[in-house]
Amino acid sequence: MPSTSPHAEHLVKLMGADGQAASGRRERLRFTEFQFQRTTDGRCSAEVELEWLDGVRVRGGASGQSSQTVDLRVAADAALRALERFSDEVLAFELLGVKSIRAFDANVIIVSVANHGVGPKKLLGSCLVESDPVRGAVVAVLNATNRVLGNFIATR
Repeated sequence: MPSTSPHAEHLVKLMGADGQAASGRRERLRFTEFQFQRTTDGRCSAEVELEWLDGVRVRGGASGQSSQTVDLRVAADAALRALERFSDEVLAFELLGVKSIRAFDANVIIVSVANHGVGPKKLLGSCLVESDPVRGAVVAVLNATNRVLGNFIATR
């Protein structure tokens, strides 16, 4: 049996295998719902729902003129609005860019986010996507903002 470091053992005591704190409470936001719609007049809208402890849910939304690139941007922006709403506007983010690229025989969504609060000023996130690049833009934003959000949660 491989040995574990004291630090690793401490982490196992703090966090259960299911990602919940030893107290039984989840200590992170959960991405629970994503809705994306295109209308007949060429517009699109996205709504992202995140869930916190005790079933508290926050939503963020965005809309714009629909195109392959703008669809990704609208979805990413909806995720940022949900995160800001969760923080009661303490966190402030700006979507600098979103791009879908082909790398290593796979599709990857990459986002660049400006953080106007505490922490690194530029954040970068990515998501490997197989079937839904628009949803991948949301996951890329959550990956980009994960550390800033974790620090916010730890200090509130």
